[in-house]
Amino acid sequence: MPLIDLANPTRYLQLSGRALPWLIAITAAACVAGLYLTANAPDDYQQGATVKIMFIHVPAAWLGMFGWAMMSAAALGTLVWRHPLADVAAKAAAPIGAAFTFLCLVTGSLWGRPMWGTYWVWDARLTSVLLLFLMYLGVIALWRTVEDPSRAARAAAILTLVGAINLPIIKWSVDWWNTLHQPASVIKMGGPAIYSTILIPLLVMAIAFTLLFMTLHVAAMRNEILRRRVRTLMLMQAQTAPGSGA
Repeated sequence: MPLIDLANPTRYLQLSGRALPWLIAITAAACVAGLYLTANAPDDYQQGATVKIMFIHVPAAWLGMFGWAMMSAAALGTLVWRHPLADVAAKAAAPIGAAFTFLCLVTGSLWGRPMWGTYWVWDARLTSVLLLFLMYLGVIALWRTVEDPSRAARAAAILTLVGAINLPIIKWSVDWWNTLHQPASVIKMGGPAIYSTILIPLLVMAIAFTLLFMTLHVAAMRNEILRRRVRTLMLMQAQTAPGSGA
């Protein structure tokens, strides 16, 4: 099937309706496997059991950035290619990405308290991630403020592309500035710098979180398409109602 067929909202509803139960089942299985491996992972010789916060914190951080990258791609689809589902994808991804970013901030604070002696420091990594969360809230507020979906989509797309500048800052902030946050341990030149007993549960949890993001995103896009159809029907009924002047 050509990918262009997915540009049709009706076609998307049909395909996603068949795929969603499978996505839910695979996501549930991955989450169970990830939690099992996390529970049985060894404690760190310095951090003790506190290190297991990493299995939630790191995937949440990755998905927070992934969500904004997905929205940026959708923004290009809205502004350049006028893809009919691009703004739907962007709008559906914003609350999910915000939730993962918030989870990243909370778990990072809980992890930082025993390691750094404080819940929060205004270093480059933490501040840029907080800025990412605030930008998510700004995009969500913009979608809710502008009633016309087309105008809201264009405004949100511009804001999203401007905010994408923050992604490389988050990624390389620990290399560019002095910071308490540790540098990359998984994706780095020379291979991962952590043992397989920690790396494998982390990667499984990352896969589980990614599948959860995809499942929620597919469901949210379906809901947004149906919501817009209901809105269109209500507007048509209002225009044709007696006394409407139509």
